[in-house]
Amino acid sequence: MDIPILDIAGYVIYAAMALAALYGVFVTILLTRRVGQKQFRSTAQAEDFLTEIEDHLKQKEYEAIIEKCDRPPFWSKAVPQLIMVAIDNRHQKLTRLRRTLAERFERDVLADLDYRASWISTIVKSAPMLGLLGTVVGMINAFAKIAAMQQSGKTDPSVLAQDISFALSTTAIGLAIAIPLVLAGNMLQVRIGKLQDSVQEQLGRFLDVLVDTSDEELV
Repeated sequence: MDIPILDIAGYVIYAAMALAALYGVFVTILLTRRVGQKQFRSTAQAEDFLTEIEDHLKQKEYEAIIEKCDRPPFWSKAVPQLIMVAIDNRHQKLTRLRRTLAERFERDVLADLDYRASWISTIVKSAPMLGLLGTVVGMINAFAKIAAMQQSGKTDPSVLAQDISFALSTTAIGLAIAIPLVLAGNMLQVRIGKLQDSVQEQLGRFLDVLVDTSDEELV
């Protein structure tokens, strides 16, 4: 049994778990900011924005709407982006326009958020597995030392303490990484769900006004 290799494996496992923890925190912060960028800061901001857009829409000032949506602080938000798509495709029938907007929202917003969320899920699954690997390595080391002590005729339980401690601590660390990320991932999924609901509501309001003010039959 090549004990030095197993000792090196222990350091590699610790390093991998540290990297997993850091990357998990990084992705969580990045996803939180990304969701925040896609939604309005408050209901009041959304209401003010939609009211101004509706006023322009009633006057058929389409260029003003695009200009409003394509400048800070609205150019990174989901609803203004989709409103610009709706204005560009305003001559389509309503059913087709809704489908176009849904596909664009799915491709440009939700796909990116789901991709980032998948990394959190990957780390949640990987961290306990790394901990389990550390447990297996620690127990292999411990049993190898027991075999060596039996061959030499000397028994010293304290020699096993470090390997048993490593085996248990890696499991604990893996769970300590995974559990907060599970909570963070669930919280972010709730925020993504609220983003979908708000986009659907606000975009539906815009489309109602678009249909009412259009010179063409969109329904």
